[in-house]
Parts: sequence; C-alpha cells; structure tokens
Amino acid sequence: MIIVELIDYLRDRLPTVIRCCYAVLAAVFIIDFFVDKEEAHTWVEHIPGFWSVFGFVACVAIIIISKWFGHQGIMTREDYYE
Repeated sequence: MIIVELIDYLRDRLPTVIRCCYAVLAAVFIIDFFVDKEEAHTWVEHIPGFWSVFGFVACVAIIIISKWFGHQGIMTREDYYE
C-alpha cells in the first residue's frame, strides 16, 4: 500500500514532479559537456547532449506509438463480443 500512497503523493504534486524531471534532463545535458569523448564510436556521439536528446525523443516516441497501438485494437469496448 505504500506504493499507492507514493503515487497519490506524486500525483498531487504533478507540476513539481514535471519541473524536477526537466531539471534532471538539463543536468544530464550539461554534464555531457564535461564527458571525455575520445572513445566515441560514431560522429554523432561527439555532439554534446546527443544521448540526452536521443533518450528523451525515444521515450516520447514509445509513448506515442503505444497509445496509437492501444487505440488500434487493444482498448476495445467491453461489449465488443455481444
């Protein structure tokens, strides 16, 4: 039950949670400027913040694709077979 309480606590403070997530994303982006990139395998890995942006875009894509996939047939009406 502690998980349910935690989820309710975070849901009540959603704007703060969103700001914290943006702050973590910005921190990871800034830290990437100080990482040694001599061992990078491809040219895009030399771009500062590439993996931060790539991860954010990938998460957004997963959410959009899963919502589209759900609306295409997974989330059917309850009386579908009647």
